[in-house]
Amino acid sequence: MANRFIVEADGGSRGNPGPAGYGAVVLDPVTGEALAEAAEYIGTATNNVAEYKGLIAGLKAAKALDPEATVQVRMDSKLVVEQMSGRWKIKHPDMKPLAAEARGVLPAGQVTYQWIPREKNKHADRLANEAMDAGKAGKRWEPGASAAGLHTRMTPEPAAPAASLAGSAGAADAGTAALAEPKAAPVGWAAPADLGAPTTFVLLRHGETALTPQKRFSGSGGSDPELSPAGRRQAEQAAAALAARGTVQAVVSSPVRRCRETAAAVAARLGLEVRIDEGLREADFGAWEGLTFAEVRERYPDDLDAWLASSKAAPTGGGESFAAVARRVALSRDKLIARYAGRTVLLVTHVTPVKTLVRLALGAPPESLFRMELSAASLSAVAYYADGNASLRLLNDTSHLRH
Repeated sequence: MANRFIVEADGGSRGNPGPAGYGAVVLDPVTGEALAEAAEYIGTATNNVAEYKGLIAGLKAAKALDPEATVQVRMDSKLVVEQMSGRWKIKHPDMKPLAAEARGVLPAGQVTYQWIPREKNKHADRLANEAMDAGKAGKRWEPGASAAGLHTRMTPEPAAPAASLAGSAGAADAGTAALAEPKAAPVGWAAPADLGAPTTFVLLRHGETALTPQKRFSGSGGSDPELSPAGRRQAEQAAAALAARGTVQAVVSSPVRRCRETAAAVAARLGLEVRIDEGLREADFGAWEGLTFAEVRERYPDDLDAWLASSKAAPTGGGESFAAVARRVALSRDKLIARYAGRTVLLVTHVTPVKTLVRLALGAPPESLFRMELSAASLSAVAYYADGNASLRLLNDTSHLRH
């Protein structure tokens, strides 16, 4: 199911025409959380030009989060709302190319428009004024503390599919995602001191189920198996190791049973509650659920070849493509970075989400996921900095597991 977003946008001009800027924010319609922000000083322009540019920036930010999302645009500009809704004609020559650009960001059927009074558009208005203030000072707008360090450049966009890797992966470990990385600031030996504490994700793959040692596809569309006795021991061992480290401040889990059981063991040891995030679930492998890689090769050879050749290909029987998985994982990543800015959070999840987070942090190509080993109940860690850079700190640590 595609995501739903609210885009609030605004623009202003101090003189009309005069020094102008825009602001836009993408909101979660359920929680009201800011998922992405954009703002820019655009030099001398009119209010209407700035408002259209704010709309375009907001739509592009929503598309970066999920190009298939449905979007409700809310603006206090009656002119822009009515023109983009098709009820008013666009007569001014400066407005026509801007309206055309806005229409081209997302398909018309995915976007609706609503007028709101100015007092209900304060977030976007604030961003527009911040951008104009920054331009007056000869600076570029940067997200402030109230934005929890979230910025649209942290969000990936879909890229070309992965090259064929037939025969190089096994079962659920064969996950990959084709996402292009945004350009980030140059990486030095150490992060600048003024970036503050990073947001750190400790990534715990769930403990074993009966299917894990057999390397069978086990996603979010199958039988939802519980932890095996071995998996429960692994969960307790991971809990003990994390309690000894004493750094985890929150626990977030995939909704799938094996993750919830693993997370519960850790949270009980740490005295924390478990928050569920739907975006952390494993891929749905459709008709391949419960089968080994060899069995899928025998029964669905063409579909398997297509799946290995492109992250946009889905498993037989209505499964979920890795491109779709990567979009929702990236969205959850950005939401969690905003929610837990500067804190250390344990994410209890699966092979595909963990490998996707690691790959995106490294800026590595899609095929790198086929080169990663990720054991049951292993620990990995990624730190995210306020400038958009990320650092892989740990991968597939199993030193806490005793057999």
